[in-house]
Amino acid sequence: MAASSPNDITNALEQITAAGEQGKLSPGAVENLRRWLVEPRYADYVPEVLRHVAEGRWAELDDVFWTVIPFGTGGRRGRMYPIGSNAINDRTIGESAQGLADYVISQSGGKSLSCAIAYDTRHRSPQFARLCAEVMAAAGFKVWFLEGFRSTPELSFAVRYKKCDCGIIVTASHNPPSDNAVKAYWSTGGQMVPPHDKGVVECVARVADIRRVPFDEALASGQIEFCQDDVDRAFLDAVARQSRPGPRDLKIIYSPLHGVGASAVLPALARAGFKQVSTYGPHSEPDGDFPNVPGHVSNPENPRVFDPIVVEARRDAVDLILATDPDCDRVGCAAPTTIDTTGPWDILTGNQIGAVLADYLLEMGPTVGKYTPEHYLVKTVVTTELIRRIGDAHGVTTIGDLMVGFKWIGDAMDRRDPAKFIMGAEESYGFLIGDHARDKDAAVASMILAELTARAKAEGLSLHQKLDALFVKYGCHGERTVSVTMPGAEGMDRMKALMARLRQSPPPSLAGIAVAQSRDYLNQTVTPLGGHPRPLAGPKGDVVLLDLAEQGNYLAVRPSGTEPKVKFYMFSYDGPGASQNLAAVKETQSWRLLAMETDLKAFAGV
Repeated sequence: MAASSPNDITNALEQITAAGEQGKLSPGAVENLRRWLVEPRYADYVPEVLRHVAEGRWAELDDVFWTVIPFGTGGRRGRMYPIGSNAINDRTIGESAQGLADYVISQSGGKSLSCAIAYDTRHRSPQFARLCAEVMAAAGFKVWFLEGFRSTPELSFAVRYKKCDCGIIVTASHNPPSDNAVKAYWSTGGQMVPPHDKGVVECVARVADIRRVPFDEALASGQIEFCQDDVDRAFLDAVARQSRPGPRDLKIIYSPLHGVGASAVLPALARAGFKQVSTYGPHSEPDGDFPNVPGHVSNPENPRVFDPIVVEARRDAVDLILATDPDCDRVGCAAPTTIDTTGPWDILTGNQIGAVLADYLLEMGPTVGKYTPEHYLVKTVVTTELIRRIGDAHGVTTIGDLMVGFKWIGDAMDRRDPAKFIMGAEESYGFLIGDHARDKDAAVASMILAELTARAKAEGLSLHQKLDALFVKYGCHGERTVSVTMPGAEGMDRMKALMARLRQSPPPSLAGIAVAQSRDYLNQTVTPLGGHPRPLAGPKGDVVLLDLAEQGNYLAVRPSGTEPKVKFYMFSYDGPGASQNLAAVKETQSWRLLAMETDLKAFAGV
């Protein structure tokens, strides 16, 4: 395309204004498009913006310009597109790296700085990672670069192991193939938390010029250094230290879901002594299109991911299926419902995996010494209370009032004694065992899952039967999580309206059970239905939790921090006395959770 003239830009600005007046563009898109056309920092992207305007591609322009991608619970994440403030492209990735560099420098006191960088198997991840390395090198950072596909927890570990001031990984976790993201890490190895997250965002917003040093030039000078071999060994050593002794007679099929997991899970299982491990062929190749999974979304939360693997597992007398998401920080599993591997199979939910992991770790004890009340489990407000009940029975502390996002679990570790940390768990299939990282780690979780399944097998039990034993002992816990997508500017307005309505006038009952009180974590109040609010002790975040009159039954509503959707988390509970007939209790809870969902969706108008 020919160089853009002032007249071209003026005409485009007039068309953008008209499109806004006609409702084809949101006010945010109009504002951001104007900036990209007139501010010098966006000069490289003007021709592409002009082309889109000339072709009248208003829907696409509105989608990629209506807002500026924020840093949410999982970093800066979105759809890849060559232009746009609300898209992942060279500009927004470069701004993220430059803003991170600027902020870290502002906090450094003039000392020498370093940054670790890694990337996953998604399209353009290697290029975006190199771009970030070029920016950090230009800012004076020593860059420790993990060449080749590596897991998010290994990046978290690398930040700590190399004593870096920050870290970056290019990944969009389990998002669709169209997406990518950059996650920023602090010197702790954890994702950004206040005040650093806000500080980075402010620096990103002020970025004018993105300064870069050519990658090969910085590599030749030693300012960028490949470190994957060293970090791989140290990371796997740290994971292997969490292994407990016990039976290893277990046949496993592992699926990396086209991601990086083979670099971490397979060697971790081998180090722990598991020799009967195979990789599920159709999912084995690293591929950013995720071609052989349902909807091309590599998410171990989706039970359909396991369907074809179960066919192979039943044929080959496999005991356990493990699957990790593309950046290998979350793990799901499936197992036979009884010891008969040819019979029915089922998955475990993230809450259930967290519970059996906690029980196994507490039963086995730490690798050195014994657990004390100073030792602790960590979970979020939307993760099962079964973990707390297990912890209470073993005399350890449970920190359970954290907002969603594993960064809060990592932060809790650093606020206490990390050496007393047992496990962190999120309902969304994220777990960390050991203090080698500050983010969820599917490699160590897979290893421990294999160990506990092998021990159960030696006792003549399946993983599901071990879970049922916990239900009998601590009460039956049921959970259901539903996501409702609300895309675009209109969707954001709908999400805000729903949260406001829940705060002002929550439903009087759900599933035929009265709502006893609401907990508003944003305004930090707890209000009995029809009563007056009082202070709520706990973290601050955009979550509303409704406690039902029957103890242990509650639900939470939260707008996602990384995606345009609202999540409904529903929890049911029946105490140990009612759990003797588990089949009947589970069926009752299933209907109760479905009724909760139906009533909540009706209230939300979705």
